[in-house]
Parts: sequence; C-alpha cells; structure tokens
Amino acid sequence: MAVPDFQSTMLPLLKFAGDNQEHSIREAIDYISDFFKLSEQERKEVLPSGQQYIIDNRVGWARTYMKKAGLLETPRRSFFTITDLGLAILKKNPSEINVKFLEQFPQFIEFRNAKKEKDEQAEQEVENNLTQTPQELLEYGFQKIRKDLSQELLGLVKQSTPRFFEKLVVELLLAMGYGGSRKDAGKAVGQSGDGGIDGIIKEDKLGLDVIYLQAKRWENIVGSKEIRNFVGSLVGQKANKGVFITTSGFTKDAMEYVKSITHKVILIDGEMLTQLMIENNIGVSKIISYDVKKIDSDYFIED
Repeated sequence: MAVPDFQSTMLPLLKFAGDNQEHSIREAIDYISDFFKLSEQERKEVLPSGQQYIIDNRVGWARTYMKKAGLLETPRRSFFTITDLGLAILKKNPSEINVKFLEQFPQFIEFRNAKKEKDEQAEQEVENNLTQTPQELLEYGFQKIRKDLSQELLGLVKQSTPRFFEKLVVELLLAMGYGGSRKDAGKAVGQSGDGGIDGIIKEDKLGLDVIYLQAKRWENIVGSKEIRNFVGSLVGQKANKGVFITTSGFTKDAMEYVKSITHKVILIDGEMLTQLMIENNIGVSKIISYDVKKIDSDYFIED
C-alpha cells in the first residue's frame, strides 16, 4: 500500500504508546511501517530534498501534533510517552484521530493560532491540506517552483545564439570546478559552426586530466549515431572521458550504448543542464531563502 498520510498514523501511534512505556521515535516509525505493511521500497521513499524518508517525516509530525494536543509528551530527546489525557482518549476507543479531532483540546487550538501569519489565505491552504505535513508542503512547493524555473530557463537557452551558448557552457563548467580559470577554459574549448561546442577542457584546476566536450543546441532528440561519432572523436583524441550536452534529450539506444563502452561518457540532456545551471547559479539569482530549523534539545540540558 502507499505510505499513509500523517493523520492516518495518529491513532496507531497513540495505541503504540498506550503501554505507558517510553518509546523512541525510531521504534515508532518501525511499528507504523509494520502496521501499514509497507514494503522496503515504500519505507525508503524520500522527500524531494532526499534528506528524510517520507514515513519518518509523517510519523514525526503525527507525534508533534499529538504532543501539542497534550496526548503525548517527550521526556527526553527522540523519545516520547503517553500522557494521562492520551490514556483517557484511548479508553474512549475513537475510530480515528486527526487534526479535526485534536481541535477539541485548548492547547492544540493555541498551537494552531500561534502559527497563523498575516497572509491568512496561504495559511488556510496549508491548514486545509489533510494529507501532507507542513514540511512536505514546503518541499513539494519548492520543487514546483524549481520545475517551472527549469522549463523557463531551458526555453531561453534554446533561443540563445551559438556564441552565448558556448559562454553558458563554459561558465557552468567553471562553476562546477572544471577548466581551472576562465582563461584556461576559453582556450580549451574550441568553437564550431553548428550551434554547439566541441573541444577539450581541464577536468581539474591542475589539468591532471582532460575531458572531451561536445554540446548541441538541438530540438531533435540525440540518437546513438551522434554518440558513436562522439566516441570516435574520443578515440581520435586519445581521450578516455567525454561529456555530451544537448538542449533536447537522448534516445534509449544512445543511453544504452554509453553503458556498453569502456570510455567514460556522461550524457547531459536539457533537463539536467538546467538543473545544473540552477544548482550552480548560472543564469539565475536567489530572491529569498528559508532556513528550516528544529529544537536543539542538548542546549536545554543543565549541568
């Protein structure tokens, strides 16, 4: 089955704590994963940032919400126990526990009201979402913004001149640590008249190795023929490494071909190109950033 939303984990989590023992959040995650019969693949599904498993995030938020409602408490870092109020709720044998259920507790209402900002419309959209945690909403929203930016960026790259495209690729490679200096990169990359770049560039700042580079500002998808020609050029240059960049994409045959050869060839399609541009701040600028922080429990431990 799919990973349950964070509200669906609330009642099983409270029942898990119903033995009145102290439990770690790790124990709770494993219990909830077993309770919902999640496969290994489902247990390893991650948030867009790749920094946390989705099930870990949802169980963590379920614990936080029930803690704010007074059903759970945290005696020490990463551990929790059930409260008297939580035990009393279990005795009533509720069919489910969700955000609406928790609104009967004044401390939870206080917690919700404390979160409200001036932009009530945006807040209401978050509050009305019953499946994703606040962190998930933030991360998936970020991914949507980044995807839209990537598409707009690729459109501009495709409209650029061959000379500008050459400059763009050089700037990107420099930002990624290749080419040494701008002067080195400019000499290493030669021009071609087909709207792309063909040449060599230093793999590292000392020039201990070089990479053969070809970039095609194309609309048509790149097939295995073009990649075979590129590899032939590598052989002619006595080079072992190459990067083929295109603003379009690669056929399945082309991708399979590079896996079957001894030369190390990296294929970068239009989507990957724009993602690398965004990550290395090429053609984009930061307008705002958010730091997501958590409580440092160690700080509050008195000697």
